[in-house]
Amino acid sequence: MLRPALLTLAIALGGCSLAPTYERPAAPVAADWQVANANGTRAQALDWQTFIVDADLRRAVDTALNNNRSLRQALLDIEAARAQYRIQRADRLPSINANATGNRQRLPADQSQTGRSEVASVYQVGLGLAEYEVDLFGRVRNLSEAALETYLATEEATRATQISLIAEVIQAYLTRDGALRRQVLVEQTLESRLASLELVSKRREVGAATALDYQEAVGLAEQAKAERESTELQLRQADNALALLLGTPDAGQFLPSTPRDELMVLQDIAPGTSSELIERRPDILASEHRLKARNADIGAARAAFFPRITLTGSVGSSSTELSGLFEGGSRAWSFAPTLSLPIFAGGRNRANLDLAEVRQDAAVANYEGTIQTAFREVADALAATDTLRREETARRALAESSRAAEALAEARYRGGVDDHLRYLDAQRSSFNDQTTLIQISTDRQLALADLFRALGGGWQR
Repeated sequence: MLRPALLTLAIALGGCSLAPTYERPAAPVAADWQVANANGTRAQALDWQTFIVDADLRRAVDTALNNNRSLRQALLDIEAARAQYRIQRADRLPSINANATGNRQRLPADQSQTGRSEVASVYQVGLGLAEYEVDLFGRVRNLSEAALETYLATEEATRATQISLIAEVIQAYLTRDGALRRQVLVEQTLESRLASLELVSKRREVGAATALDYQEAVGLAEQAKAERESTELQLRQADNALALLLGTPDAGQFLPSTPRDELMVLQDIAPGTSSELIERRPDILASEHRLKARNADIGAARAAFFPRITLTGSVGSSSTELSGLFEGGSRAWSFAPTLSLPIFAGGRNRANLDLAEVRQDAAVANYEGTIQTAFREVADALAATDTLRREETARRALAESSRAAEALAEARYRGGVDDHLRYLDAQRSSFNDQTTLIQISTDRQLALADLFRALGGGWQR
C-alpha cells in the first residue's frame, strides 16, 4: 500500500513548477506610426518573392539563401541549439543501460575465511537504471524549458539573418543599378562635352571664342572623364559586394550590363500596427524566447532550495561461475534511492536565484529595447520612403528643366546670342541635377528595402 502511495505523490509533485507565471511585458511604444500608407500591400502577408518583381533579382536572392556562408553558419547554430535542447530534455526521462561485468580476485590466506589462499569470481549481467532525478519541484523540467526557449531564440535569430541577407542583396543590386544609370549618364555627358570642346576649338580658330572658353571646355571634358572612372569604381565594388553576398563565383550571370527600365521592388507597403510588428519580427520574437528562458531559469534556481530525490537500481543475473550466470536462482537486483536536502552551501543557492532574477530583469530590458529599436527603424523607413517619394518627383522636374535649359543655352551659344559662361553653367547644372535624381531614385528604392526588412517580412516559416 505504501509503495503505490509514494509513486502517486511523486507523480503529483512532478507536475509542480516554481517558475514565475510568464506574462509578456507591455510594449513601450505607440500603437501606430504617424506615417502610413493605407493603400499599400500588407506587410504580414508579404514574402520576398512577392516584394521583388524583377526575375533576375529574385534568382540572385534565391542563390544567396542557398550559398551565403554567414547564413550557413547561422543555420548550423540552429542545429547546435537543437542538439543542446535534446540533450537537456533527455534528463527528464530515466536512462537504462545494459551491463555485463566480470571480476576475479585472489585473496591471500590471512584474509580468507577458510585460512587458505583462494580465487573468488563474480559475473553479472542485467539492466541498470542510471542516477535518475525524480523531478518533484520542476528543476529538470525548467532546465529543459530554458534549453527549448534558447533553441527557439536561435531559430528566430536565424530568420532575422535570412531577412537581413535578402535586404542586403536587394540593396546591393539596387546600388549597382544606380551605378549603371550613372555610368550611362556620364558616357552621354562625356560625349556631349567632347562635342562642345570641338565646337569651342573651331570657334577659337576663327576668333569667336577665347582661350578661357577653350580651357573651360577642356575642364568640363576632363571632369566627365574623372566621373567615368569614379562610376567604374562604384560599379566594380557593387559587383564584388554581390559576389560575396551570393556566395558563388559565377555571380555575374545574375548581373545585367544595362540599367533596368522597370522598377524591381513593390513601391507601397502598409506598415500595419505595432502589435503586428511584435508578432512577426524575428529579432523581437528571439528576444521574447530568451526572456522565457530566463523565466524558466528562476524556476530551476528556486527548486535548488528543496529536497532532491535520485533513483539508482539494477536487475539481472549474478553468479560466481560464468557457466551458471543464466541458471535458475541466479536472479539479482538492487535499488538505491537517495534523498538530498540542502542545509548549508555557503549562500550558493541564494546567489544563483539572485543571478537568475537579475538576468530576467536584463532580458525584460533587452526585450523592451528591441521593440523600441524596431519601432524606430520602421518609423525611419516610413519617413524616408514618404519624403524621398516627394523629393524624387521634384528632382525629376528639376532635371527635366535643367536639360531643357542646357539645350537652350547651347542653341543660344551656337547662335552667338550668349557667351560661353552661361552655356558652361547650364551644362554643370544639368549634369548635377541628373546625377542627384539618380541618387534620390536609388535612395527611395533602398528605403523600401529597409522598410521591408524593418517590418520583418521576407521569410515565411
